[in-house]
Amino acid sequence: MRSKGKLNQWNDDKAFGFITPNDGGQKVFIHIKSFNNRRQRPKLNQVVTYTLSTDNQGRLCATKASHPGERLTKKRAAKQSNFAIVITVLFIVTVTLLARLNYVPLIILIGYIGLSVVTFIAYAIDKSRAQQGLWRTPENTLQTLALLGGWPGALIAQQKLRHKSKKVSFRVVLGATVVMNLSAFAWVFSPSGSELLTVLNNII
Repeated sequence: MRSKGKLNQWNDDKAFGFITPNDGGQKVFIHIKSFNNRRQRPKLNQVVTYTLSTDNQGRLCATKASHPGERLTKKRAAKQSNFAIVITVLFIVTVTLLARLNYVPLIILIGYIGLSVVTFIAYAIDKSRAQQGLWRTPENTLQTLALLGGWPGALIAQQKLRHKSKKVSFRVVLGATVVMNLSAFAWVFSPSGSELLTVLNNII
């Protein structure tokens, strides 16, 4: 059962404090390690949601504590993650069907899948390098891969690897590359695009 209270005492140097429960009763001890998100420092008089427990000394203590709005943020991130994955899966399925019906050359489907795999690996390598403090993959390289057709892999990597998913400027540019790539894909069904498809089919 989750409880809620106000953090009325907090020693930032020692990273612990006490919560006054909203429903009354004795104060509850809480340590920084008890917070789900340790990167956000607790603040005095902040409302905290937590699970009540006891420590080795029998004192009431809080575990699995969360800051205000943290659950909403997680739910929003989960919805964005699901939306991105659904979009990528639907797109690949659509291209697969078009390829099977001979509306687009098979090489286009292979290109999207291949570039998506390469892009996902590039994100994974970049995240690993970031964690180790090594030389990073340039952002324009990741964006170029997405523009060329690897954007499904980029979207999945952002959500599954939790990499490049919070930098707003990067996400805006990535969104623009997705729109440009989809516009180019739609163009191949125009009269001039159909001529190109015919040439590609003859070559293949």
